[in-house]
Amino acid sequence: MSTTPKRIIVGISGASGAVYGTRLLQALHEIGGIESHLVVSEAGWRNLRHELGMERAEVCALADVVHDLRNVGASIASGSFVTHGMVVAPCSMRTLAAIAHGLSDSLLTRAADVTLKERRRLVLLTRETPLHLVHLRNMVAVTEMGAIVSPPVPAFYKRPRTVDDIIEHSVARALDTLGIEHGLDTRWPGLAMDA
Repeated sequence: MSTTPKRIIVGISGASGAVYGTRLLQALHEIGGIESHLVVSEAGWRNLRHELGMERAEVCALADVVHDLRNVGASIASGSFVTHGMVVAPCSMRTLAAIAHGLSDSLLTRAADVTLKERRRLVLLTRETPLHLVHLRNMVAVTEMGAIVSPPVPAFYKRPRTVDDIIEHSVARALDTLGIEHGLDTRWPGLAMDA
């Protein structure tokens, strides 16, 4: 019987939408029994400060383990360090490109590369619009490699009332994709056919 805890790596890169990463960390803590590992790009730290008014210490307090972006010798840089998967939330087009082309130029992109090579779940909450051809080709490339591209697109059939409702839905979908049980969002019950 394995004594390895269920570990999830959360990467926060420099795209708009830093709240997706912080809410994911909060949700993992609320679910319990999951060890969260956080790695943030320099632009990610900038967005956390700008969009959420959060300083490093506040963000770090949300994770069980925080890794320095430059430490490519960290535990999450090795496939022998067993994780359940990784989510990059948000995932910038720069980070997507680095992952698509195997550029392990930081701990964030190295951890994503390891997640792919070990055939573990890698979920990318890509943030950009509109998209040009290179963005789309990079999304195809990572999908062919086994990643799951999951842009945080609002689901209006849920009739969200607040921005938090929209964020919650995207975080719930990321957890679903990782196969993690949660109670964040109601399930779609279906609609009866019109008579």
